[in-house]
Amino acid sequence: MNNQIKTLVPPGKVAFVTGANGISGHAIIEHLIRTPESEWSKIIVTSRSPLPSCWVDPRVEFVAIDFLKPVETIVNQIKTLCKDVTHAYFTSYVHSVDFSILAEKNCPLFRNFLEAIDSVCPKLERVCLQTGGKHYGMMFREVLTPFHEDMPRYEGPGSESIFYYEQEDDMMRIQKRRNTWHWNVIRPMGIIGYTPQFNGMNEVIPIAQYFLICRELGETPKWPGNLRNYHRVEDQSYAPSIADLTVWASTQEHCKDEAFNHTNGDQILVKFLWGHLANYFNVEVPSFSSMSDKDESELDLVEWSRDKEVVWENIVAKYGGRADCFRTEGFAMLNWAFNPSIVIRTPFMSTVAKARKFGWNRIDDSYEACNRSFKSYENTGILPCSSQFS
Repeated sequence: MNNQIKTLVPPGKVAFVTGANGISGHAIIEHLIRTPESEWSKIIVTSRSPLPSCWVDPRVEFVAIDFLKPVETIVNQIKTLCKDVTHAYFTSYVHSVDFSILAEKNCPLFRNFLEAIDSVCPKLERVCLQTGGKHYGMMFREVLTPFHEDMPRYEGPGSESIFYYEQEDDMMRIQKRRNTWHWNVIRPMGIIGYTPQFNGMNEVIPIAQYFLICRELGETPKWPGNLRNYHRVEDQSYAPSIADLTVWASTQEHCKDEAFNHTNGDQILVKFLWGHLANYFNVEVPSFSSMSDKDESELDLVEWSRDKEVVWENIVAKYGGRADCFRTEGFAMLNWAFNPSIVIRTPFMSTVAKARKFGWNRIDDSYEACNRSFKSYENTGILPCSSQFS
């Protein structure tokens, strides 16, 4: 008889990730499946709609949840499945190009999520909410840059549309009921990355479509902004890097109840990025010397895109890709990204000094992150392979 006492290995943490079809949610899941089972024993993922692709990792379990339904309905859906959840990551988002209506759905979306997990997850240790750079109100004012986490909230005209404030307040309020779990907030800047489903905040696909359609038509791609924004300095956030900070911060004891900005750790000059993108798709762009110095953009991408869907379908027929990924909403997002509606003379920049001080040290090259994002879409057949255009 073998009396040797075996050492029992405690089960790993259990993750609950919302917004699985979004850029950040997808990236967090991709990050978690690359960890050992001893670290994360189960990864529960959710979105409102079914997953267009799946993960073969047996730790992953999908459940379709609409967080706009009554809390009681959500509780009944997850009370058994999520009873062992230790870390909850909220990246769900209802998009609209009209900032003024974003709060109508995004605030109850998060509040219902919180009420449900606070009720059914007795082992819950950490809740992580992703918001973004709009927290600092830069779309309504010129603000001191770089943005840092302790800056006071913006309270001027338009502040009611910054739904992040209400989400954070709800999280603090619900957390204080039992004081059994802690929180983090992650605030990325402009996000680039891959998701298998259309996302209204994703710049990668409409950028690729703009350059490829111009190439197909034999047209020189115009800069869809003004001269001032062509010379703008800003920073970006690569989704896999956001996932890295998110999981890292939420599993560090000294990071509990802290907000962290996220950027790649470098800066870009938009005119150099524009040239880099053109080079990736093997097209030439005009020099800045030919541009007007007016504040108005010389090209409205939404108007430009209205008759271009058939061109995209022809490109897909010849080179591959998916015809259904052409969406006017994506070009509306680019219009705002390249030419904000107010005159902003300070850079769109955030600092990650706080995350560095707490011990997170990842740095990503933003130009390379763009290449990697395009390549991910090419590898999954959503965009045609760029090598065909070299």
